[in-house]
Amino acid sequence: MSAAKISGSLAERKRSHLDLCEHEEVEFRGKTTLFEEVDLIHNALPELAVEDIDLSVEFLGKRLRAPFLITGMTGGTDEAFVVNRDLASIAERCGIGFGLGSQRVMQRDPGTAWTFAIREFVPTALLLANIGLIQAGQQSTDELRRLVASVGADALCVHLNPAQELIQPEGDRDFRGGYATLGRLCRDLGVPVIAKETGCSISRAVGDALRHAGVRHIDISGAGGTSWVRVESLRGNGRSRRLGEVFSSWGIPTAASLAMLRGSGLDLIASGGLRTGLEMAKAIALGARLCGAALPIYRAYRESGIDGAVTLINEFSDGLKAAMLLTGSRTIADLSHQPLVMGERLKAWIAAVHPPPADQNTDGDGHAE
Repeated sequence: MSAAKISGSLAERKRSHLDLCEHEEVEFRGKTTLFEEVDLIHNALPELAVEDIDLSVEFLGKRLRAPFLITGMTGGTDEAFVVNRDLASIAERCGIGFGLGSQRVMQRDPGTAWTFAIREFVPTALLLANIGLIQAGQQSTDELRRLVASVGADALCVHLNPAQELIQPEGDRDFRGGYATLGRLCRDLGVPVIAKETGCSISRAVGDALRHAGVRHIDISGAGGTSWVRVESLRGNGRSRRLGEVFSSWGIPTAASLAMLRGSGLDLIASGGLRTGLEMAKAIALGARLCGAALPIYRAYRESGIDGAVTLINEFSDGLKAAMLLTGSRTIADLSHQPLVMGERLKAWIAAVHPPPADQNTDGDGHAE
């Protein structure tokens, strides 16, 4: 079976995304995740053995062996099917979650639906469907319900990517009505809805508005990892390259978004630049329920096949276990309650959302008495 009927421009875009992510410098330059601004407090007497550490979590009714998710990347082409199949098999083997790339293409050309049909390779793992917010707003709830059912997914990711769309020559330009769309889906779809950014993160103000609309789950996909602005500027025309260069560092660092959204009442998935088990431990201590990654797993798979990607995920687990033992955390829930030390740059982001209280002991000029 072939995806040859897919429109040439969309097929080319999907293939170029994979090629650029494999071979080019597509990560943020000049902006980090700010996880270097987060420190966990060492426990010299943890009273634990490594075998005591339990990485398992429950999310959306599924029990995962570790709090990891391979986040959505691709679909719609023959090559994309192979990638989806193999990465889904990796998720099943490791007992973690897997997200599909945008399914917009299979709605535009039903002949490509088979490239997303990978449930048989993840019979027990958490599987997430995926559609863009603009496309979701243009479709009925029944159409989107069928989209989720067609791949046997446990939930629907609705991706928010205004920055990427603005840089993409053929991208969307009208972003009105998003809250109404998400509210409708949360109310009527019948499966959980995850609002997902694509590399620029979600602020506290947007998080609060999403919760008010009915959203309970967010993948923050923060700045500091893969920059889809940069990806689109690399594959775009002169205009998109120039505009993409201006906005190449746009977005909220991943750790800053997590810190902003702590206590918001939302279930948070941390993705965007997480590259080690220690960073994932910091993300969980900052409030994440799951930690997602795409680029490093995809590159490990391309370089060393399925076994190479599994080895990397095992390294994430080893690093997370070490951080948990060294903080005296037997479970993921224990880790989520560990105290943190935060640097000044991270505090500056938090202060933008939660300004420090005014000093009560000041004179009329605002100076301490």
